[in-house]
Order: sequence, then structure tokens, then C-alpha cells
Amino acid sequence: MRNEGLIVILSAPSGCGKDTVFNKICRLRGDCVESVSATTRSPRRGEENGVNYYFKTKSEFEQMIADNQLLEYACYNGFYYGTPIDGVKRAVSKGLVCFLIIEVQGAEKVMEMLPDAVSIFLLPPSRDDLYKRLSSRGTDSPEMIEKRMSIADFELAHADSYKYQVVNDDLDKAVSEINEIIDNELQKRSK
Repeated sequence: MRNEGLIVILSAPSGCGKDTVFNKICRLRGDCVESVSATTRSPRRGEENGVNYYFKTKSEFEQMIADNQLLEYACYNGFYYGTPIDGVKRAVSKGLVCFLIIEVQGAEKVMEMLPDAVSIFLLPPSRDDLYKRLSSRGTDSPEMIEKRMSIADFELAHADSYKYQVVNDDLDKAVSEINEIIDNELQKRSK
């Protein structure tokens, strides 16, 4: 019998450490991959097409929608983001734990389509702590930080729709909790 992999949906407001947590889990486990999302936003310094994201024009992205090439997609902060289906299918068929690091709207679509997916919401210790994290990054204007906080309020209101909620106030503890969730879910599926 062939082991099928696992789809893990990981969502959190901007500044909660999704990428940091995911990267640490990858170093801990040998079976994790991230689904590479497509987006219409411009690459940030150091980001590579096909590695961090598939950077698309608006018309290219809309063609992917028309061709049903996306598991989910949403408009976030003025840009399209979506999860190409093919990469997720390939990872799961190889027995890998495929992380979809996506925002709430997209996550809800995936949870509806794939109720067996493991959904985890990463929470900040507090709203004030999240504001401090966003401010200390030094990458956004005060107006953008306020916009991100408004989006965060919307996202935090949906945390209960996820199967698991993990508070990221201690990185090692959060990583350990998520690793345990993955192990438990894989064990359930192997029975």
C-alpha cells in the first residue's frame, strides 16, 4: 500500500511568522514541501520566480483561473494569489507533507473542497504584539501597517474555522506543536 501525503493549510496574519515557522519545520522534518503560489504582485528583493512564487501578470493569472489550474485563489491587498493544483497533487502523490501557506479566503475554499486537509491558524500572542512586529520590520509605511492590521483583524475573526490554532509567542514551542499535529494526522491516516 502506497502512503499518500498530507495537505497542511497554514494561515496567519502578516507578521505572525508563517514563513519562519514553516522553514524551521522543514529543517526538523524531511518530508515537507511548500506549494509554490502564483501571484500578481511584484517580486520582493531576493525572491525568484518559480521558487518563492510564480509571478504572473493579471491577464496570465486570469487565464489560469479560466483554465481551472488553481486549487484556490483570492485577491489580497490588491493582488491575486492562488495555489496551482498540479504542484500539490505531485507532492501528495509522493507521500510528502505539502504546506499551503495561504490567506483566510483561499484557505476556506480549500477546506471546503478538501475537508481532509489539516488546517492550522498561527496566532500572534496579542494584537499589540502583532502591531509591534509589523512596525519593527521597517518595510511598510504607517498607512500600510494600518491596512495590514485591518486585514489581520478580519483574519483573526476566522481563526476558529481552522481545525487547529497555535500561538506563536515562542518559536520553538509553536514549531513543536505543529510538528506534533502533523505526526498525529499522518498516524491517523496510516491506520
